[in-house]
Parts: sequence; structure tokens; C-alpha cells
Amino acid sequence: MVLSRTKARAAHRARRTARRNLRRLDARLPLAEVLRSGVRKAFPDHWSFLLGEIALYSLLVLLLTGTWLTFFFHPSLRHTVYHGAYTPLDGLSVSQAYASTLRISFDVRGGLLIRQMHHWAALVFVFAIGAHLLRVFFTGAFRRPREANWAVGVTMFLLALVEGFAGYSLPDDLLSGTGLRTAQGIMLSLPVVGTYVSFLVFGDQYPGHDIVPRLYPVHILLVPGLLVGLVTLHLLLVVRLKHTQWGGPGRTGRNAVGPPLFPHYTAKSAGLFFAVAGVTAALAALAQINPVWAYGPYRTDIVSTGSQPDWYVGFLEGALRLMPGTETRAFGHTLLWNPLVAGVVLPGLLFTGLYLYPFLERRLGAAGGERHLCDRPRNRPARTALGVSVLSGYLVLLLAGAQDLIAFITEVPLPALTWTLRGALFVLPPLSFWVTRRLCLALQARDVRLVTAGAETGVVVQSVEGGYHPQHAPVPLEEAYVRQLDLAPRPLPAPPADREGPPPAGRLRRAVSRWYFGDPLPRPMTRERRRRIALLMAGPDGPDGYDGPGGYDGPGGHEGPGGYDGQDGHDGSDGGGYPDHSPPRNTNP
Repeated sequence: MVLSRTKARAAHRARRTARRNLRRLDARLPLAEVLRSGVRKAFPDHWSFLLGEIALYSLLVLLLTGTWLTFFFHPSLRHTVYHGAYTPLDGLSVSQAYASTLRISFDVRGGLLIRQMHHWAALVFVFAIGAHLLRVFFTGAFRRPREANWAVGVTMFLLALVEGFAGYSLPDDLLSGTGLRTAQGIMLSLPVVGTYVSFLVFGDQYPGHDIVPRLYPVHILLVPGLLVGLVTLHLLLVVRLKHTQWGGPGRTGRNAVGPPLFPHYTAKSAGLFFAVAGVTAALAALAQINPVWAYGPYRTDIVSTGSQPDWYVGFLEGALRLMPGTETRAFGHTLLWNPLVAGVVLPGLLFTGLYLYPFLERRLGAAGGERHLCDRPRNRPARTALGVSVLSGYLVLLLAGAQDLIAFITEVPLPALTWTLRGALFVLPPLSFWVTRRLCLALQARDVRLVTAGAETGVVVQSVEGGYHPQHAPVPLEEAYVRQLDLAPRPLPAPPADREGPPPAGRLRRAVSRWYFGDPLPRPMTRERRRRIALLMAGPDGPDGYDGPGGYDGPGGHEGPGGYDGQDGHDGSDGGGYPDHSPPRNTNP
């Protein structure tokens, strides 16, 4: 009895002390307020939003497995005689980096599993970042106010490529050495400064003895630290600017609808982490990757037949193979166009375009307000077609990176395959642009038919005149809502007639704007319906000028009888055509 009362008094004192300390801490750091608002924050729920989380959890797997590998890897190019479990290489003089990689693979318990898990996680990480960027691009989630977050994502993708190449080069095997030799050739192609850059990176004549010791801190400290910092900044911006969401009943540009952070989203996110880790471990256990013992140690006078880099730099390898080997001599210098154009100019243009695209699209459109609802790719035909055309060019370069293996498997002569891929690189992107744009317009036309005429029921009725007419049924309200919740950006308006002619740059900008935004399909809406859609899509700063002179409500607008506001049974009771649905789940303004 006495013991129980003593325990009760001790527990009471502990609770009182804890509450007092928490109050003191909260007086200095407003943790309670942050926690109350943070744990109930709504996160929109859609499968495409999980791509960013897969990248995050792949990075976490990389950090955990990479930390374990650092205890056994020796980043040195000094030669040693290998004596280990892999008898085919026993007694061979190899670098300490290569010998430690073999030791991890064959002598350390679980070493091969962790090393392959690390490599698979790197491939998944780069793929998830790329897929996440594509989702952001095609849905327009890079628009104001998220331009900075888009730049952060592109920088993370670039750093992921650098991190992957640095880790891929550390084992000093024949395959990674071939990749380093290719990188050195790209450095030497730089006009005037190429030799200086090569000496600065390698520390001596190629291959030197410093490249692996220099890549090692870059791989385990510099780039991972930058990636962790950028991931933190990215998540803070997502919380501050709120997550984009797909349009639907109850979802507007001024709220976020979805499960709360705790416990629903936290439990789902934790499950996704374990799924990513489990799939990566299963791949490491069942699918062999980067068998360095089969390649052998690197020698500068040997290149393996069929050498292929990891997939994320395959486009660079393909560009090097497709570019003709031409050079120009001028002013005592030699310009090697193959490595320079394929290895420097092409990646530079790609990433410069990625960084600048949000600002270029904003400059070409007449509306510049905040946007928090995702675009349906079909409703932005020019942007979708541009993305598909770039992807088609990337696919051609990726295939060109394995042209020797493709020629060997298909028994197609290598020169014929090379010229075919060169032609496809110039023909396929514009062709895919045209086809994708036409498909997007066709899908828009289908949406208009569904919301105006309804969906086909499969029933055909004969009229009294003897004609046959298919029966249509109104589409569900939520489906009609999603198909109509869009207002395409307007092209830049023409200047007033009384003004002098614009400068050539202004005329060019308006011409590009008309080409890029000038093909939206007319939507049968009344002025009131269009005004309500603008209010639903607008961010906290309100509508940004879709209505008014030069807009869709000006002369030549699309309003007319028989539209969505006619007697078709789709209108809600509020008179505006879109009923006010309360959010089905947690909503944050």
C-alpha cells in the first residue's frame, strides 16, 4: 500500500515537472502552436504525388547504405596485390580502391547485398527525381509562386547525376575507368582551358593518382550535404506555399484538401518508406548489378567491348556516338566538335532550358496570377507536346548509347543503325510534337462533347421520320466538374491601333505567344460560369484577368446557346453551374 502511494506521488511529480518544463520551453519556442497547426495540415492525395516521396526515401536508403560502405572502402589508387575470396584475381596487382570493393563483395558478411542495394537505390533515386520533375512539368506545378521550388528540383536532379557518376567511378574497375576517360575527353574539348581543367581535376597526366581520393569526399560529403540541404528547402517551400492538387468538388486555388499529416499521411508515408527499402533490398538480392570482378581492374590501354554507363548518363553517351568526329583548327587551337557539342553544349542547353522554362512560359502568357490547381496535360497542348518531343529526343539518344549492343543483337550493320538514329533525332521530336498537340486537342473536343451532349449509352432510338439517333446520358457531376474546370492562358493581346508599331522583340514575343497559347478549344460557357471557374482556380491573390477586354469574354468569345448552362440537368442549385461541395476530408486554407 505504501509502495503504491509512493509510486503514485512520484508519477504525479514527474507529470507536473514535465508540464512545467514544456510550458517554459513553449514560452521561448512556440512549439505547441507549430505542432497543433502542423500535425493537422492537409496533404492532397494522389498517386503521382508519391514520386517525390520515393525519391526522398531512396535518398534515405542511399545515406544509410553509403554510411555502412564507408567503413570498408579505401579510396586510393596505390597498387596492392589482391589476396581474397575471389580466386580468379588472386595475386593480381590492383588498386586499393578496387581491392576494397572486391573485399566488400566477397569477404565482408552482407557486403555484396549492401553494395548492390546502394547501387539500385541510386538508380531509383535518379529515376524518381526525373519522374517527379515530369509530373511537375506536365501539370504546371512550377507556376507562380513555385518557380524557386522548380529551380531547387532541377538542381537536385543535376546533383543526383553528379553524385551517381562520382560513386560509379570510385571502384576503379574497367567500366568506371572507361567512364572517367570519356569525362576527361569532354574536359579536353573545352576551348583554351580544356587542358587546365583536366590537370585541375586529375592532378596530373591522365589517369594520375588523385582522381579517386578527390571524388570520394565529393561523393560522401559535398554532394550528399547539398542534396540534404536542398531536400529540406524543398519541403519547407512545399509547406509554406502549400501542395498543388487536382481540381475537383471542394478543391479550389485557395485551399488544400486531403488527409491530415498525422496520423493518416504519416502512416502512409512510413509504409512507403518500408516498401521502397524492401523493393531495393529485393532487387539487390535477386538482380546482379555492376559485377566489378567480371570487368577487372582499370587499365588505360584496355576498353571493354559493349561498355555501357548507368542509364541516367546514357543520353550523353548516345550524343557522343551520334555526333560526327569533326574538328576545326583556328588561331593555333583545335576545336573538337564531337565532345564539345555532345558533352558540353547539349547538357548545357538542356539544363538552361529547364531552369528558364517557368519564366519563359509566364512571359508568353497574358495571365500571371498564382496557380495551385494542377493542369490536365490535355488542356495545355503546346506544353505537353514540347515535353513529349524532348522525351522522344532523349529516348533516341538513350538508344544510341547502346547502338553497338543493338547492332549485335539485331544483326543490323552499325553504320546503318547510326545514320538511322541520327535521322530519328531530327525527325522524331517535331513529329511527336505535332502528333501530341493534335491528340491533346482531340481529347479536349471529347471533353466538350461529353459535357454538352453526354456520354453514349449504346441505345439507338428510331424517330417517327424513320431516322436512328443514339441516346446520350449526362455524365456524372464530378466528372463534368473536372472536365470543365479549366481556363487556358490567353495569348498576349495586340497593341492598340493608335500606338506606333512595336519593336521587333515585342512582335516576336507576341507571335510566339499566339503559336504557343493560340489553340485552346472553345468551351461552351456563359460569362457567369467562366467567372466562377476563374474564382475557383485563382490563388489567394484573386483572379488574374481571364475576363475582360481581350479575354474569353471579349469579342469573339465562346458564349452561346446550347452550352453547359442550358437545360441539360447539370447545373447546381446555386445558379452558377457548380454546386458548392464541402470538402470530403481535411482542408487547409
